[in-house]
Order: sequence, then structure tokens, then C-alpha cells
Amino acid sequence: MADVVSKSPTPTSNLISPNKKETSNLLLGRFEIGKLLGHGTFAKVYYARNIKTGEGVAIKVIDKEKILKGGLVAHIKREISILRRVRHPNIVQLFEVMATKSKIYFVIEYVRGGELFNKVAKGRLKEEVARKYFQQLISAVGFCHARGVYHRDLKPENLLLDENGNLKVSDFGLSAVSDQIRQDGLFHTFCGTPAYVAPEVLARKGYDGAKVDLWSCGVVLFVLMAGYLPFHDQNVMAMYKKIYRGEFRCPRWFSPDLSRLLTRLLDTKPETRIAIPEIMENKWFKKGFKQIKFYVEDDRLCNVVDDDGLMDNDDDTASM
Repeated sequence: MADVVSKSPTPTSNLISPNKKETSNLLLGRFEIGKLLGHGTFAKVYYARNIKTGEGVAIKVIDKEKILKGGLVAHIKREISILRRVRHPNIVQLFEVMATKSKIYFVIEYVRGGELFNKVAKGRLKEEVARKYFQQLISAVGFCHARGVYHRDLKPENLLLDENGNLKVSDFGLSAVSDQIRQDGLFHTFCGTPAYVAPEVLARKGYDGAKVDLWSCGVVLFVLMAGYLPFHDQNVMAMYKKIYRGEFRCPRWFSPDLSRLLTRLLDTKPETRIAIPEIMENKWFKKGFKQIKFYVEDDRLCNVVDDDGLMDNDDDTASM
């Protein structure tokens, strides 16, 4: 599926003029379609503007015929269900879903800052910057896991940055939910990106979705701090061997606390790999960490400005 990707400022200059006579220029009478942001086998993603509110959004346009031929109807329904389940400030939001006879439209949050991958491709990040992104990633992932959602393809290419430098998890195309777990309590689908895949996925004996996501988070953190992958080889099978054996070294500029955390995240044994509650209490992780408080109203996320902590015990407030 096509991702919601932004690599440039808001492309207003590429918008189709609403003054033209053709009503087709306005999608469903509300959205002024702009430039193509990305595309995949079954979908294209465009920048668009809501002419009533002026809000910039991304619209994923899915070809119904291709979905039907590919037997992906259930997959699309699951993706919609997942995106509606995981409304969090550090997750790209699905605003609405619309359909015509030939197309399905996802109206999604437009994230202006582009991929985290583009940032780290320029070189390793400062520790405080990497820590902030990792804190936001863990907040989002923990929120998903608490709702029975497992991403299964976490990597810098699927982590976007907004105009304020905040991280947003995107592309839930390979994600799974708890009701897909087999009787043994594990997932069995082989998926993910080779350099970020956990060793138990390679073993093909079933895996815990939460543990697999945390391994990927560990690889992401290593990449942010080192500027390169912990497990790398030109030959994919050779790289898989390194992953399976846990063969990596932390560079000399990693602090002892960071190295210890990464050793726990990249533990080849899922049963002893660090879990979210322990990460939240980790010394390196906790430095400067601020809990995110928010609530959902009229199907939209609302942040809570609460410097005095007055909302800490409010049942209507979710926090991570």
C-alpha cells in the first residue's frame, strides 16, 4: 500500500484550482486535490485541502477492482479498524473513509516533516534528539499493544516527523491484531523489513507481536544513535545469521546506560527481552520524558494542556 509521505513543505502551489468548471476537481465536493505524494500497487496518495476548513490532508485513493482481484478486501477492512483503534498523538491519524463504485478514499493526517529516515541518512543524531524520538516511538507502540495492535514493520521509513519535530508512526499495512493469534498464542506470518526483523520471526516457529515490535524499536534506536544498522551484510542470509545470533557491537560513543538498554532490546531470546513497563522505568529512557495527555472528541484527537497535573486521574484522559 502507498504510504503517507511528505518530503517537502505543504504543496499549495500544486493544488487544482477550485474555480475551474469541472466538478471532478473537487473530490466528493470537499477536497481540492494537489500533488501526488506516493504510490503503491493498489493505491496512490495525494496532498489535498479541505475547501471548507482550509485543512491540509493526505488522501489515499485505493482502486476497488485491484483490491477485489487481489483478495485484499479483508486486509483493507482490518487496516481501517486498526487505524480507528489507535488514535494517539504519535500515530498518523485516519480522519474518515469514503467510497464510490470504483474507489475507496482514506482521508489521513498530512505530516509535513517527511521520514525520520531522511534525517538519519544525513548522519547520526544527538543523544537528546534520538531519545526524544525513541520516547515518542515507545509511547505510540505501547498504546498500540494495549489495544491489541502490533505494527510488525517499524523502521525509520515508516516514522514521520511533523512541523514541530514530533514523531508519527505510519503505515499499518502489515500490522496485526490479537484475534489473528493462533491457538498457541503466537503469530506465524513471516513479515517485516530484513534489517529490522526479530530472530524469532526468522525461526518461523511463531512469535509474540509485542516482542517483535520492541526488537524493531531497538534497531531503530541503534540506527538513530550510530547512523548505521546493528546487523548488516550485503548478503541477506549472512545478515539473518547475525540477527539470529545477536552479533552486534555498540560504538564507543554510546553511553553505558544506552548500551545496556540496547542489549536488553536486542536480546535474541524474546522471553527475556525488555518489555514496555520496564523501558518506561529505564534510566536512559526516563531522562526528560513527558507523558502525553490527550482525549478523543468528535472523532478527533485533542491534546490536554495540563502543566499542573490536574488531569492525571481523569478517566476520560488517556496517557502514555
